[in-house]
Amino acid sequence: MSAPALPYHRAARSWQGYRWWKPLLTALLATTFFLVFTLLLVGVLLAVAFTAGDGLPMLERMANLDLSDPFTFGFAMISVILMLPAIILATLIMGPRPLGMLSSVAGRLRWRWLMQCTGLAVVVFAVSFGVSLLLPAGSGEELPAPDFTAATVLPLVIMTLLLVPVQATAEEYVFRGYLMQAIGGWLKHPAFAILLPVPLFVLGHVYEPLGQIDVAIFAIFAGWITWRTGGLEAAIAAHVVNNATIFLLGSVGLVDVNATNVEPLALLVTIPTLGVFAWLVLRLADRHNITRTVPARTVVHNAAGPVQMVPTTPNV
Repeated sequence: MSAPALPYHRAARSWQGYRWWKPLLTALLATTFFLVFTLLLVGVLLAVAFTAGDGLPMLERMANLDLSDPFTFGFAMISVILMLPAIILATLIMGPRPLGMLSSVAGRLRWRWLMQCTGLAVVVFAVSFGVSLLLPAGSGEELPAPDFTAATVLPLVIMTLLLVPVQATAEEYVFRGYLMQAIGGWLKHPAFAILLPVPLFVLGHVYEPLGQIDVAIFAIFAGWITWRTGGLEAAIAAHVVNNATIFLLGSVGLVDVNATNVEPLALLVTIPTLGVFAWLVLRLADRHNITRTVPARTVVHNAAGPVQMVPTTPNV
């Protein structure tokens, strides 16, 4: 007899050491690690600043959270990135095994698939942002000319390319990785795992109502595409390309990276953008037979009588 294969949101249950309460302890440990890492980061920055006699100005810059300021931008990105080692350490302690099960049903990050999804995301989001920049703003203001001469351009571009991919990946591992599998371990239907993390993801982004709707739409899409493709790769690709494009455009003044509002027309672009990307990803996934479920485990009765669980070979 064979057990049914498990989709991504239920993948934690493929681990024989799974217990319903372990995801709760994982959350507690991850939160503790994250707070400790954050305190260490702030402590080191303040120690260096006060030693150099620049402590109070640095505190003001951190409090203002101006993402056009390279220092504040770097601090904000690293603060989010710290979620990644926090959730990895907590999962190493509590499970599931292998650790790569957070990445995909293959038990690892499928790098070739990630690169393919990233290529699609670059094309789709380039067209989307091009259309968005050509749309008339609600205020009637014309599109500003890019400024490549500002002293902040090069630092912001370098930090965007180095930090934003890790920042976006960290969010995906927490909200579409850990949270989806934690909820999926308790509730079988994928809608719960996709939708319940959305409010937490929205709360982590300070926007006005239309902006929050935009964030919520992305969160639902990311959860669905993760479930549908059996891993985080497509969601990571979309998240990285979207965020990196925004901050690269912001570095030359084409986008206000501190804006908390989203224009209605720009919001309407989000839905077809994610829809086209999802359609292309699913077509590519079908073409390459991308695995969506944890391989079924076959029950084998050996000569001595005990039952052993033998996993089949995954198709990746």
